[in-house]
Amino acid sequence: MKRIFVTRRLPEPVEARFARSFDTSWNVDDRALSPADVVAACNGMDALVINTTERLDAAAVADLPASLQALATYSVGYEHLDLKALEARGIPVVYTPDVLSASVADNAMLLMLGAARRAREGQALIVEGRWKGWGPRQLIGTEVTGKRLGIFGLGRIGREIARRARSFSMEIGYHNRRPLEPDAGLFFADAGAFLARTDILVIAAPASPETRRWLNAERIAQLPEGALVVNIARGSLVDDDALTQAVESGHLAGAGLDVFDGEPDIHPAYRRLDRIYVQPHIGSSTMETRLAMAEHVITGLEALFAGRNPSNRIV
Repeated sequence: MKRIFVTRRLPEPVEARFARSFDTSWNVDDRALSPADVVAACNGMDALVINTTERLDAAAVADLPASLQALATYSVGYEHLDLKALEARGIPVVYTPDVLSASVADNAMLLMLGAARRAREGQALIVEGRWKGWGPRQLIGTEVTGKRLGIFGLGRIGREIARRARSFSMEIGYHNRRPLEPDAGLFFADAGAFLARTDILVIAAPASPETRRWLNAERIAQLPEGALVVNIARGSLVDDDALTQAVESGHLAGAGLDVFDGEPDIHPAYRRLDRIYVQPHIGSSTMETRLAMAEHVITGLEALFAGRNPSNRIV
């Protein structure tokens, strides 16, 4: 059996699935590993299965042992990898597209509804014993039904979010590099025009140098007063200071966030602003998705070991 190293512990059924196909070694401490730690753990391994908590820059890629024939990232994102360096080393890479889309879209709706209906405040009232009973002025939120939804990045996940949002009679608009088919929604080439007609903004674009801090103070000001912001992409797409200040000022009614820049060391305002509904990066955290991700990784690696070119190959 081929020997592989996996950088984080996975749910037990997923680990059992890996064990049926490979001689698998695990990061038994389940801590985030440094690039040097990853390189050391790969000694004698045929493949590496990496997670988004670990990074491989060009220097680390150069130090990977000659035994390493392939790499798989247990994620749909791959900004933690220096793909050019891996390609130069001749190390093919596979990832896990498509299978996360439904669970992340479900989570986007949770964040949207949680922010709109002030779920964080309501839960705190009950858990902390401060609830005095029903009242007609208690926790007045906003409905999502019929609102103008703006999706920044209408890819696989964005399309799944749009499909769910249509069940709430929401009007779909999107901002992409290029328009899609007419029934995808209303396309906006201009970010300003897109934001001006958006009641609820969902950020679903990939992380890249071009999208870093995409949602900044200038763009937040272009959203209508009382808008909501949801981020299920990456924390780096949002200027934390600008977002928290907009919520504190009341320009934004709230936000729903599952991802954060520098997580888990997040902006301190996210811990105290009760109009920001937060989750700890759980978009793909369902057993169905974790198992499907494993199948992508395993079949991709098996294909590479057999000399075939899998459909989920990046480089």
